[in-house]
Amino acid sequence: MVSRSELRKLFYSADAVCFDVDSTVIREEGIDELAKICGVEDAVSEMELVSRLQERNVQVFLISGGFRSIVEHVASKLNIPATNVFANRLKFYFNGEYAGFDETQPTAESGGKGKVIKLLKEKFHFKKIIMIGDGATDMEACPPADAFIGFGGNVIRQQVKDNAKWYITDFVELLGELEE
Repeated sequence: MVSRSELRKLFYSADAVCFDVDSTVIREEGIDELAKICGVEDAVSEMELVSRLQERNVQVFLISGGFRSIVEHVASKLNIPATNVFANRLKFYFNGEYAGFDETQPTAESGGKGKVIKLLKEKFHFKKIIMIGDGATDMEACPPADAFIGFGGNVIRQQVKDNAKWYITDFVELLGELEE
């Protein structure tokens, strides 16, 4: 088991950081945002953290069980390329009617976030990947993620708060870690 100080060192030296989206990078759950088309304008500390990671040449990914069309919008606001987005794709018939979602996406199945992280390690040979999120599925992605940081700035999920080695409620704490 990794200590909190070791976890901080891992975060500082990470090759890649993966963020959950719903209730982590954005304040709402994606289904709620579908109606509002995703308000991320007030997500200042999230934007600063992503920018700071990118300045350090850390790859940033968004991994979500939500809908790709929403997550890509969030990614564009954070200057994260669409190729670094892993989320569920909605399918529609030619007449525009909803046809379901693409079951071939790793995020469409149980353990999908962990499968994405495993794929990232294999494809890019990352040595240290950190997963940040608010939910049990984010926590379950470690391993294969090298560390998990629980986030409760929008919604506190007791299971995550109780079991995360490092639990934060504001991304400013992570920004501070990068300054040391």
